[in-house]
Order: sequence, then structure tokens, then C-alpha cells
Amino acid sequence: MCMRWASSIILSSGICIGCGGGTAPATLPPNPALSPNAPPDRPVNAEGGAEVERVRAAIAPYVEQARKSYPAARDRYLAGLPAGQHFFVVTELHDASGTVERVFVAVAAISDHRITGRIANEIIGVKGFKDGDPYSFPESELVDWLISKSDGTEEGNVVGKFLDEFQKVHR
Repeated sequence: MCMRWASSIILSSGICIGCGGGTAPATLPPNPALSPNAPPDRPVNAEGGAEVERVRAAIAPYVEQARKSYPAARDRYLAGLPAGQHFFVVTELHDASGTVERVFVAVAAISDHRITGRIANEIIGVKGFKDGDPYSFPESELVDWLISKSDGTEEGNVVGKFLDEFQKVHR
């Protein structure tokens, strides 16, 4: 079992875990350009079932924190973010081989408890998806969220920030 964590997480487990995502209309706006000062993605690798479970257990409280703080962030997005700010969420993509990868989705709409947008990072391991693909999924499958600002700072991303620190200790 292998897993990449951060904005991208890959899990090869041989089974498909909760394949609840779906496609979104292809007429969505393109992904927003981020500030050159935006923090870089730092994927974390986990090899083997025990290591994957250790990382899953370590991030669990941060996923819970992200889910609890999401409704306020969603409401801000729906009310209209200031110019230069962009809303992203993190969810898991699944393929037929059982590979799971956590990815950013640039939010284009939220309606009827579904988030619609475009995949907003390079796909590393899951098959059938690519950066920029339209994607829609239920809010219940949200793992993390962030608001990216024009100066490169961000709000949210509690799982990602934790994983940045986790990676420093567990290399």
C-alpha cells in the first residue's frame, strides 16, 4: 500500500473506497491563477498499510476541524469573496483499481450539498483524471478547504498545514 499525502494523496489498496464523486459540466470557468507567493504543494508518501494507517490516524482530528470550519468558509464563498481570493476544497478521487488520491478542486459552484469545480493539481497516481477536469462531489466527502489570497497567503488548509509539519518530523 502506498499513499501520497498533502494536497495530493494516493492510496493503492486494491479496493475502491466510497466512489461518490462524479463529473461536472465541462462549461466551468478555468482554474484560477494563484499568486507566485502561494505555498508550494509538498506531497507526503506513505508506504505500506501500517504507515498509511498511521498517517490517516494523525490527520483525523485535522479533517474533523476542516469539516467543522467548512460551513463558515462556504458561506463566505457564496456571499462573494473579495477580488483575488479563490476557494478550493480537498476531496478524494477514486479509480477502478482502488487507487485513491486527495486533490484540490477549484470551486465553481455549491448547490444542493454538492461542490462543483475543476481538479486543481497534477494527478500523480489515480487513473482517468487530470488537472483541469470538471469534477463534482457531495459536501460530505470534503476533506479540507482553503481560501487562496492574491498575496499568496491562505486561510484554512488545516490538513495540509499539519502535513507540512508532519513531513518534517517523519521523513
